[in-house]
Amino acid sequence: MIFLIHYDRPRGTIVKLERFSAQDRERAGNERLLIEIDLSRRGLQQQEVVLLEAENEGVLRKTHHRYFGNVQQIVTSSSG
Repeated sequence: MIFLIHYDRPRGTIVKLERFSAQDRERAGNERLLIEIDLSRRGLQQQEVVLLEAENEGVLRKTHHRYFGNVQQIVTSSSG
């Protein structure tokens, strides 16, 4: 499964989380590009748009937990 994540770094929040099947890889890439073009036009350089591949959202939350937890949760899980 492919996950498109639009992340607002200053706020530490996910703006958009969309799932795509492996067969929709090109559509996922196109969606990412459209979001990045829009953010560039609006001067929002602190926004992050990524495509990540994982078996499921649970795995994604473990491997890329910084997108899903607040700063305190991330620090706590990293030190434990």
